Amino acid sequence: MSALPDSARALIESAVLGHLVTLNQDGSPQVTCVWTGLDGDQIVMAHLGSWQKVRNVRADQRVAVSWEGEGAGDFGLRPYLVVYGSATIEEGGAPELLQRLAHVHLGPDIHFPPMPDPPPGFVTRVTVDRVAGNGPWTASAS
Repeated sequence: MSALPDSARALIESAVLGHLVTLNQDGSPQVTCVWTGLDGDQIVMAHLGSWQKVRNVRADQRVAVSWEGEGAGDFGLRPYLVVYGSATIEEGGAPELLQRLAHVHLGPDIHFPPMPDPPPGFVTRVTVDRVAGNGPWTASAS
C-alpha cells in the first residue's frame, strides 16, 4: 500500500469528480464518473445498485481512479492525479456514504439519495498501490 500525500487527499475529498476504471470480463476498460471520499487510507465510493462497475470489481479487483485538479501545473497543463490499486465491494452503507459525499458535491443542506427508503447498496474501497499524475502529489509526471 502506498501512502497518499496530503495534497492528493485534499483533491480526492474535494468536489472534483473521480473517474473509476474497472475491467470488463473481456479485459476492456469500463469508466464511470464517481464521487469519492476517504476512510483512513482507503478511497471510498458508493453505489445504490449492482452496476457494471460493482460486478467488474467482484470479478477483478484491479482499478484505477483519476481526478483533474485546478489551475495550471507543469507546462501550463492542469494537474491530475491517478491512483492504481485494488478494490473490494462491501454490502450496505451506500446511502450514508452518498449523504456524506453529497454535502461536498451538492451542498450542506442537500438530502441524498432523494428517495424515502434507498436500498443499502454497496461501498467500493480502494487500497492504494501506486500514485501517479502531474501535480503536487507526485515527484514527476507519468
